[in-house]
Formats: sequence, structure tokens, C-alpha cells
Amino acid sequence: MPGKRLRVGILAGEASGDILGSRLLSALRRRYRDLEVEGIGGPLMQAEGLNSLFPMDRLSVMGFVEPLKRLPELLRIRRSVYRHFLANPPDVFIGIDSPDFCLRLESKLRRAGIKTVHLVSPSVWAWRQGRIRKIRRAVDRMLCLFPFETAIYHQHGIAADFVGHPLADEIPLFTDRDNARASLGLAQEGRLLALLPGSRGGEVAALTPLFLEVARRLAAADPELQFALPAANAEREAQIRGLLEPSRGLPLTLVHGRSREVMAAADAVLLASGTATLEALLVQRPMAVAYRMAPLSWALVSRLVRIPFAALPNILAGRALVPELIQQDATPARLVAAVQPLLYNAKVAAEQRQAFAAIHQSLALGFGERCADGIEAVLDDRAR
Repeated sequence: MPGKRLRVGILAGEASGDILGSRLLSALRRRYRDLEVEGIGGPLMQAEGLNSLFPMDRLSVMGFVEPLKRLPELLRIRRSVYRHFLANPPDVFIGIDSPDFCLRLESKLRRAGIKTVHLVSPSVWAWRQGRIRKIRRAVDRMLCLFPFETAIYHQHGIAADFVGHPLADEIPLFTDRDNARASLGLAQEGRLLALLPGSRGGEVAALTPLFLEVARRLAAADPELQFALPAANAEREAQIRGLLEPSRGLPLTLVHGRSREVMAAADAVLLASGTATLEALLVQRPMAVAYRMAPLSWALVSRLVRIPFAALPNILAGRALVPELIQQDATPARLVAAVQPLLYNAKVAAEQRQAFAAIHQSLALGFGERCADGIEAVLDDRAR
């Protein structure tokens, strides 16, 4: 393949997609010396040769209200990208995550005869399974980060590959606790519990007081226990500082960012359900997971979800590997009961760590090369 020409259209709408896209493009560049890449992406993808037609941050919108406010601009960008690739067809178009934006674009490009690949499966295996019909119209191949995601696509006649997760390639199988503590300026001796109440304002507001109450109860039982809490950004740090006043005197270190290092420095982790649970798994720190949301949101979500677990480690393990306490189950007493064995029962902690190590190895497949293999499979189909 080296020496062959390949023209790629690609689109990422947020920073996480820019990371994935840069690794994919790096792998393709090793195979195709003449690689032309156009679309939308951030600085990492641009460093791999992407000509970005629009700034990626124009697509980076979250929540329910902001996308509606920006809808005319988003539709204009999508129409412009579609017309560009219709006039200048790529060999393959790759949409990265951002399914609400990408799948419609992919569907139109595919109808125009352009091969399409989507990287990062929407959570159709968990809820809104009716979206699978839209995906079948939109993509020639789905590239999935987790092994359990491919089954639903195969059931519906959609080509899908498990490509592993780039974090599993990036994070070593062993992370040194003492080095992490030294890097953060934390004491080497004694037990440490990491508290991660989330990165969004609503999560922090709902979970920080709960986690601090858990910490107070644990500290009352073990005055030598230490705590560390990373704040995702300056805004979250200011929010958390405002919530710490009732817990004055608690042996807690507030850290700006560096959540992975905080988890690596800890003996156990109490955290919000979400992507941070994957990092905790990959640094192999025993964890308990909690989550709370507004009652109306919970009433809607609980009726839509079709899987028995909320925490990603449990979904990956296919069993109740880590304690997960959601909504009304997320009480101080129950969280204390979930965390204490992780700190003080070596057997319980070791069972989690051993399972985490096995999952880590199963996800470390060489993400970029696996993605490139999937794209070449689509190109081979086109050549037949």
C-alpha cells in the first residue's frame, strides 16, 4: 500500500474526536505516502495533514438549548461540507462520534456513492435502538471502541469492527502509586481515597456534597485516611471550593486537573458514572461508582435504558464487578459500605484489580492500525 494515493474526508466535532482522528490519520499516513485529508478537525488532526474547512469549535456544542440556538449555523456547515465532498469526492468519508451531526451527512454522501465509515458507536446497545435503521442507511462500516458493541450491528447486517480503545494503548499496564503521589506533592504514607464527582456543573452540584459526606464518615472511622479531589477546570474548581466550606478540617487536597494522576495516586476511587470510570479501570484502582440526576430526567432515562448496568467497568465485565449506586441508592451510608472494603479488604481490592488488568489487555489492540484495517476493508469492497 505505501506509495498509493488516498483521498480522505473526515469530520470530528469535539476534542475527543480530534484525538481519535489524529491517531487514525497517523496510521493511514504510514500506509499511504500520498494521503490527502479534508474535512473538519482540531489541531491534532491538522498536525497530521488535515485541511479543516471550518474551525472544529463551531461544532462543539453540548446540552439541549445551545444546539438549538446554533442550529442554523450547524445546518449551514453540514450543507457546505456535503456540497464540498459532492464536488470533490473522497475515496472514503469518516465521521467521528457526534452522531447527530455526522450520521445525516454520512447518509447523504453514501447515497451519492461515497463510501462511509463511522468511528465510535452510538449507544444503540443501551437505548434508542431504533437508531440502528438510520445507521444502516448511513454507514458502510462501524468502528467500535468496545467488544460488546459489534453484536447489534452484525445482527442488522452492518459491517462492524472492534478496534480497541486508544487509552488502553496509552496507559501502561502498571501505574506507580508512589510516583503519582510524588508528582502531586501528596504524602507517600497512608491510605488515600480519590473523589471524582464529575466534570459538568450539574454533576458537581449533585455529587460533591454527597461525596464529601462520605469522606467525613470515613474520616471519622479512620482519622489517618486522606482524600484528593481533582477539578476538571477553573470553573469547576471555583464551584467545588464553594461546596467545601461545610467540610473544613477534612484532610482533602483539591487538585487542578490531573485526574488520571490523582486516581493513580489513590488506593481507591469514588467517582461519578461516566468516561472517568474507564481511566480508573485502566490505572487499575478499585472503585465504587455513583450517580444522581434530576428526578424527571431519571424517570425518562430509566424507561429507555435496556442494559442492567450503568458503570462501564460492569458493562465490559458483563457482571457486577464494581459497586454502582444510582439515584436513590446513592446514599452516604451505602457509599461508605461500598468504599470501605476497597480500602481495607485486600482480597476485594485485588479481585477488582485483576479483572481490570484483563479488560485493559483486551482493549489494547493498537487502535490506529485497527481503524486503518477497517477503512482498507471498505476500500477493498469498493474496488470489487
